[in-house]
Amino acid sequence: MNTSPYSTIFNVTEFGAIPDGITSCSHAFALAIDACSKAGGGSVYVPAGTFLTGSIMLKSNINLNLDSGAILIFTNDIAQYPIVDSRWEGAAQSVYSSCVYAQNEENISITGRGKLDGQGAFWWKIFKNKTNIYPRPKLISFHNCNNVLIEGVTLINSPSWTINPICCDNVTIDKITIKNPNDSPNTDGINPESCKNVHISNCHIDVGDDCITIKSGTEATPLRVPCENITITNCTMVHGHGGVVIGSEMSGDVRCVTISNCVFEGTDRGIRMKSRRGRGGVIEDIRINNIVMKDVLCPFIANLYYYCGPNGKDKYVWDKAPYPITVETPAFRRIHFSNITAREVRAAAGFFYGLPEMYVEDVSFNNISISMAENAEPGMPDMMANLAPMKQRGFFCSNVKDIFFNNVTISNNEGPAFYVENSINVEFSRCKTKDAKGNDPMVKLKNVI
Repeated sequence: MNTSPYSTIFNVTEFGAIPDGITSCSHAFALAIDACSKAGGGSVYVPAGTFLTGSIMLKSNINLNLDSGAILIFTNDIAQYPIVDSRWEGAAQSVYSSCVYAQNEENISITGRGKLDGQGAFWWKIFKNKTNIYPRPKLISFHNCNNVLIEGVTLINSPSWTINPICCDNVTIDKITIKNPNDSPNTDGINPESCKNVHISNCHIDVGDDCITIKSGTEATPLRVPCENITITNCTMVHGHGGVVIGSEMSGDVRCVTISNCVFEGTDRGIRMKSRRGRGGVIEDIRINNIVMKDVLCPFIANLYYYCGPNGKDKYVWDKAPYPITVETPAFRRIHFSNITAREVRAAAGFFYGLPEMYVEDVSFNNISISMAENAEPGMPDMMANLAPMKQRGFFCSNVKDIFFNNVTISNNEGPAFYVENSINVEFSRCKTKDAKGNDPMVKLKNVI
């Protein structure tokens, strides 16, 4: 049964697509899309069956509609992924086209109950062997497009990032499932990059890297375009390196973000903000509410000493001495957490580390309950030079300003529940610990005014 809302239907089988999973259907998909475009738009309909194809180039006013039982398998033939100018990890460069790609289009969508399989294992091997000439395809990427919808489909085995809208406006991602193996490299779930008005809801994400990451390019991107007006709600996220992450590619700024009603399980980190000197940019006006986490290293992170990536090990990045404030200085401010439960936390309750020249500023925690894992092994709360592993620690805060803890409970912790150093204006109200180990004070302050 056709599930497309469009009145003009172009069934790919009528253009020669054979649903046997063996015969290449790349030409048939291209013909169907061209016919749909020439008709002024409509739905390119994929019925039940398995279709082998190369990169699919969508055009304006087209809905790629996968009916229940439809499976798109993307070929391992590199020649079927043309080279396009786009972004890779925040920097402008030539890359292999994504499995589904569009650039400078509008009113495009991927909908239905079908499945897209990127056959990522082929690309992961190339990446690990360092034999790729260009960066790997993403499963879905739209560049400089307006009015984008991805709804209902299941996405598996992405070659790299799964969904990556770049410089798009009005993006809706709803009711999708993403599944990439836990050990697959850089297979982030949903990464809006320099986009505006993005709505992510009702999704289940299980991947080998960050589940959702909000980005705005690196210092190597010619145009610094912000990522702003982002809502994330009613999602479940498991495995991977982080639940919702902002950065480290945030040179164009990230602002006006809400994250609500989500569950994270086994995501290493929970809510994570990361950057470093040299990136520049601002993360600001972030609201996180009604979150449940389980089995994470650290639920809350804001780290301005993140060292992964090019030049990340330079002294300029890791030096604890203050530097002059320039356009290369990143800033985090106006970040607010409320109504959050985290259980089986292994490394630390929270890790906030600003720069001596640029404190993490205006942060609040309200109604937070954190319980440390029994028999936890030491782990890294975040990536930073000269940072020792932690185990069952409380909040660690350095170089922060105007931070407020209200009704925060930490259980089964080692050492102080709150350790704050080199900071300004720190407030506590109705905070407590339960079953703390040792005789450390609940709050320990060092060089705090």
